[in-house]
Amino acid sequence: MMTDNKILPIVSVLIIGMLLIWYVFKYVGNKKYRAKQLPQQGLIQSVLQQKVAFFQKLQASAQNEFIERVQYFLATTKISAEKGATITDTDRILVAASATIPLFHFSQWSYENLDEVLIYPGTFNEKYDIEALDRVVLGMVGEGVMNRKMILSLDSLRAGFTDHAANGNTAIHEFVHLIDKADGDIDGVPSYLIPKDLVQPWLREMHKTINAIRHDRSDIRDYAATNEAEFLAVVSEYFFQKPKQLQEDHPELFELLNEMYNRAEKDAK
Repeated sequence: MMTDNKILPIVSVLIIGMLLIWYVFKYVGNKKYRAKQLPQQGLIQSVLQQKVAFFQKLQASAQNEFIERVQYFLATTKISAEKGATITDTDRILVAASATIPLFHFSQWSYENLDEVLIYPGTFNEKYDIEALDRVVLGMVGEGVMNRKMILSLDSLRAGFTDHAANGNTAIHEFVHLIDKADGDIDGVPSYLIPKDLVQPWLREMHKTINAIRHDRSDIRDYAATNEAEFLAVVSEYFFQKPKQLQEDHPELFELLNEMYNRAEKDAK
């Protein structure tokens, strides 16, 4: 005979199960669910509130949605410590927050071109060597045998969410590359984000700004002038981390990015 005390836990389990299924079908994708990797919601909220400025500026209802999306990413994307790195749930939450920020204002989203994020302890080179003298890479979207994987330096992941992240946010940077790659080419024109009528204005502003950077007439860091793909990733970091400063210093660029990422003012406090 089943008592009321036994029924309640079963009902709770059923409700949780239904919510997990809802997460999977609410957000587009056929990714494998990895529920064992999911940290407690209270920890997720605490980490976001303490370390993620983007989250802190959202209204309460938007914060709840952000947490749901972080949970979805953690539940569907493997995050692995590699080459001697030691990671915590806080680090995993920061990875998921970095993935969520660029696509937060899209009602349908999923990183279908990503299965796993590999966390290295520090810098590495293009051959994934963490001891080589030329190890200067902080993050990378994998190609070839590393396709559908992303590599992030643990040091740079954490540094991107400090109060004074002088060198930008490597994790956001790499997720923007992944979004850019979704249409097949990492070329600075993410078809997944940018409407067709915005492509030419974006290209004009991008090339104008790259030229200004190369002639020391811009405060945007030099790496943005490497190529169009790096320009998109760098200015996206700027947009999400210092939106007010970008709007003041580069209003045309800000407006284009604002339209591209659909950064709704109603979500800001």
